[in-house]
Amino acid sequence: MNRVDGPWRAAPRTQAVCSALAAGGYRALFVGGCVRNALLGQPVADIDLATDARPDAVLALAAAAGLHAVPTGIEHGTITVVNDGQPFEVTTFRRDVATFGRRATVAFSTDLAEDAARRDFTMNALYAEADGRLVDPLGGLPDLRARRVRFVGDAGQRIAEDYLRVLRFFRIHAWYGAPDGGLDPAGLAACAAQQDGLDGLSRERVGAEIAKLLAAPDPAPAVAAMADTGILARVLPGADPTPLAPLVHLEAGGGLSPRWQRRLAALGAGEDWTDRLRLSRADARALAATAAALAAGEPDAVAAYRHGADPARDAALVRAASTGSLPPPDLEAELARGGGAVLPVRAADLALTGPAIGVALRRLERRWIASGLRLDAAALLGEADGG
Repeated sequence: MNRVDGPWRAAPRTQAVCSALAAGGYRALFVGGCVRNALLGQPVADIDLATDARPDAVLALAAAAGLHAVPTGIEHGTITVVNDGQPFEVTTFRRDVATFGRRATVAFSTDLAEDAARRDFTMNALYAEADGRLVDPLGGLPDLRARRVRFVGDAGQRIAEDYLRVLRFFRIHAWYGAPDGGLDPAGLAACAAQQDGLDGLSRERVGAEIAKLLAAPDPAPAVAAMADTGILARVLPGADPTPLAPLVHLEAGGGLSPRWQRRLAALGAGEDWTDRLRLSRADARALAATAAALAAGEPDAVAAYRHGADPARDAALVRAASTGSLPPPDLEAELARGGGAVLPVRAADLALTGPAIGVALRRLERRWIASGLRLDAAALLGEADGG
């Protein structure tokens, strides 16, 4: 665990960005999530680099190397360099001059230790040279090896720099912390003490962080700790973490991929956090459909017919997790049956005209649903003829 490697690091498009900086005599260091994930043997998505080159130098060197550079966050030292369609965020070493709870005034630096000291957690303050050699200015490698999520320096000070770090503490633990280990006591205490700062964060930032947390393989221990400190109730009033651990178990037993929307529904059946979390329209619709299926308590096939197979599945799993039971063994078969079901009677089958057609179809659909979607056209039309 003293070298960082992987196809992402050795890829020509990655090395070309590093070489562009090196051509100007500057350092190019991988940092943050890509280093952490590579050392843990987990997939690497975004590739971030830190450098002692100032933003204007990064722009010039990228242009000289034929790379496309976009000043996406130039006031904070970040240039996005795009090579072969892949973006690389290149950020100048920085030190904080003043912080305001969710933003900071920064000064550029040439000191890697200063840059590392302003990062959130020790496992995110690991760097690697272009050739993969690990650079650990704060001694964070033992924490990563132990999967211990620990704030850099004073936890309270790190949180005061950006109160979103309260939620990030739980999210990073859910993804990268030791599964059988507790949360860092100092970090947990600091989060509990400074949770008031969460009230000043934008709903978009809170919603994005909650979604990432609940998408972790098993967020239940972290969410339980949030509940114990009062943080869960602050961001999700009315939330109950009790069904989350059983739901995670049911998902694993059924070979289902985690869905943060399903897990959010489990935390608060009947709660509507759409506005509080600034959910997208698609996510809000999915959660509303699951809530409707839960409230109706209809057979699984009927729920799939009314709301779609995915919301009906989520409702069935949340219901089972909440009651300490198992989903029906024929759940998937019933979801498939209901999700693909079509009322077997059409308007053309009825000897009616005008508004009477709609009235009859709605009555027959209610009868068909009451039969568990099992009556065929002949049976339904016989009832229509008789009634």
